[in-house]
Order: sequence, then C-alpha cells, then structure tokens
Amino acid sequence: MAPQVVSLGEILVEIMRKEKDVPHTVPGIYVGPLPSGAPVIFVDAVSRLGVSAGFIGIVGRDDFGKMLLDRLKSDRVDISQIRVLDDYTTGIAFNMYFSNGERRFVFHLRYSAAGQLSPNDIDDEYIARSKVLHVMGSSIAVSKTSMEAVYKAVEIAYENDLIISFDPNLRPELLSVEKIREICKPVLKKSRIVLPSGGEAYTLTGEKDLLEAGKKLLKEGVEIVGIKNGSKGSLIFSEDSILNVPAFKVEEVDPTGAGDMYDAAFIVGYMKKWPLLKIGEFANAVGAIKVTKFGPMEGPKNIDEVYNFIKERRGVF
Repeated sequence: MAPQVVSLGEILVEIMRKEKDVPHTVPGIYVGPLPSGAPVIFVDAVSRLGVSAGFIGIVGRDDFGKMLLDRLKSDRVDISQIRVLDDYTTGIAFNMYFSNGERRFVFHLRYSAAGQLSPNDIDDEYIARSKVLHVMGSSIAVSKTSMEAVYKAVEIAYENDLIISFDPNLRPELLSVEKIREICKPVLKKSRIVLPSGGEAYTLTGEKDLLEAGKKLLKEGVEIVGIKNGSKGSLIFSEDSILNVPAFKVEEVDPTGAGDMYDAAFIVGYMKKWPLLKIGEFANAVGAIKVTKFGPMEGPKNIDEVYNFIKERRGVF
C-alpha cells in the first residue's frame, strides 16, 4: 500500500557548529552527525503527525546511511524507495549560525550518494497511488539527474491529479539564485500549494512586499500560498482570503528544520480538510516546537504533543 504523502531528493547527515559566530574557515567544535535533508525532515514529521509518508532518495552503504535509514524506520516512514549505493558516501552538510540568524552551509551532495538520484529511481505507480507529492527546491539544485528525477515525479503527480506542494527552499550554496528561480518554474506552474519563506517569496516574485508577493504567486495559478515569516508567524493566501496567523512565542534553541516541519504540518492539516486559519495555527505550532529542540529532525513526537502545546497557550484548538 502506497503512502499518502511522498517526497524525494537529498537525504544527508548534518554536522553543526556547537557555538554561533564560528565560521567554517577557522578550527572549532562541531556536533553531529544529525539526520537531515529538507525533504527527509518533511516526510519524517508528516509520519510522526499521523499521516503515512514515504521517501525516494539514495544513501551510501556506510554508518551515516544506516543511521538515516534506522531513524526513518523508527518513525514509520516508508523507505522501500531509498536506494543504497556501495560506491558513494552518504551526503553531508556542515552548518553554522551567526547571531543575527543567518547561516552558512558547506555541502557534500552533488558527488555523494544523494546526488546520484535520477529518473530511473522514480516508480510511476508509487507516486500515482499517493495523494500528495511534496517538492523542495534544493532537491532540484543538487544535480542535473536529481532535477530530472524531480521533474519526472512532478509530471506523474500532475497527470494523476495529486496535490503538488512546493517549498522553494533556496540554497545559494548549490546554485545561483537566478538559476534556482529558473529551474523552479516547471514545478511552480504545476503546484497547488506553495510554502516559501519571506525571503524566498521576494526572490521568486521580484516583489518587495510580502502581501504583493503572495498575491503574485496566486496569479501564477497557485491555489494556496503559505509564507513563513519567522517570529511573526505566517501569512496564508487563497482566492478568498489573506490570513495573518500569529506565531507562538518560545525560547529558540535551534531553528534548523522549522520550515520543513511547518510544511509537514500544513499538508497534514490540509489533508484533514481544516479551515486555513486552523491549518496555519497548527503549522506555526509545529514550527515553534521544533525550534525549542536541537537537531534538524527533532520536533513534536506526535500530533497530541502539538494539540497540547496549542491548548496550553491558546486555550482551544
């Protein structure tokens, strides 16, 4: 039986600086390996929130790959479409944060196992039998064959009338912003839901105002736009309304992965046919819980944790 939600792309371990403001150019302490990769964080969170999810990707036959597969299996993610390669090592990302919230990556992806994803890894039936295909822009940028795999998956999903959701997840360390914008267009044109950060909304549309950026994305044919706006919450656009959903105030420990988990919660809420305001509140809550925990994939353990979090702070949900 196929999972309801499928994603594909880079699966990797992340090695993070222990302290902020220590650039990669100087010796210092790193912490890891931690399971990561934007589309993997997404499917793992979807599964923990109670909706079946599967992933299409590649790891190396090494300890990092084993750790990733074990983590996904423990969270009940379907890993039947993850290939293990003997001749390539599992992808790695080195990450550090500045005090102003900016971060800097050094990726080992294009020439790792993750970068070998190709159209041959896409099982038409696996995607066609699901309900949602979620795409990350970073997965298009990893390698030429990965881009072709994403395009094939999107075409299959579109032809079978699946919900296609898209997070631009721009990674200038992989390609220039202009090139990423160009290669995102074929996915954007077929997406029903688009979930950018504020900065990505500006980049995709060329607008300098979030309201105008959201409206412009709707004009592209997108049905729903959810713009993640950090500590300010999120803005949700549809044909009928523009909603400003306030954030939950928490003590930030590690924001890595918060946007990916917001996407997961948004899709789970959408599949439950909740009103957009409830979806936004739920997604904000999942993102807030994530930033209180260290590690890209560490967020709410289950949906009840999210419900209790919202009720404690808002009284009702």
